Amino acid sequence: MTLPSGPARGYICELYQGHFQLPELGPIGSCSLANARDFQTPVASFEGKVADGVACCDSADWMVVTKYNGKLFSCTQDHSPFDIAAWHGTYYPYKYDLGRFSVVGSILYDHPDPSIFTVLTAPSHREPGTAVVDFAIFPPRWLMMEDTYWPPYFHRNTMSEFAGVILKVPDQSGDVKFKPFGASMNSAMVAHGMDKKTHEDARKNELKPTKAGTEPFMIFLFESEAMMGVSDWAWKASATSSGPISASVKKSNL
Repeated sequence: MTLPSGPARGYICELYQGHFQLPELGPIGSCSLANARDFQTPVASFEGKVADGVACCDSADWMVVTKYNGKLFSCTQDHSPFDIAAWHGTYYPYKYDLGRFSVVGSILYDHPDPSIFTVLTAPSHREPGTAVVDFAIFPPRWLMMEDTYWPPYFHRNTMSEFAGVILKVPDQSGDVKFKPFGASMNSAMVAHGMDKKTHEDARKNELKPTKAGTEPFMIFLFESEAMMGVSDWAWKASATSSGPISASVKKSNL
């Protein structure tokens, strides 16, 4: 695909059940986390012209590609697929700038569940309080808890986690270089936590207000009640690549 600023890379989460929505804020209030006013939708328009009160467009050959049941299908048509005059109903594309996310956290001791970083959630109908997918981010933020172990402690939970890096300044001193477009996965009930260096640093650090993640910095998390696995393509790709990204994939617990 040709883009105005050159090639682009990213992550895709395809939802097969339910719909994404803003999480319930409860006692947090109405102006925290992701705010509805910051989501942007394009202005509806169409390619063509209006003749005698009828919208029409110039004749041209187009190929439309769709995905169904894991397979790609295509068809051709003699007019633009972008002949939309207006949005209909409540289904429309939108975008959200993650830099607008309003982070909340502890300001005295202990740290709350990472769910406070949820941007969007697709609630599960099978068990209240769980989600088909939670989309959370870990942006630059201040940490200031007293008498508290700041990093996420070694734990396991019933949800599967897939985390990736969007932006990060390379850390040459770390045990594993978690680079942009790299990812890690922890399936349900798999114990996981910080690496040894991060753990030792946390034990020795003076607990004073500290900025976690200096710009540019942005890590995301897909948390799901579903079991996750690595595709054959990913396994084969990791076997032919080199460096810590390959090693981290091979060590994933499925």
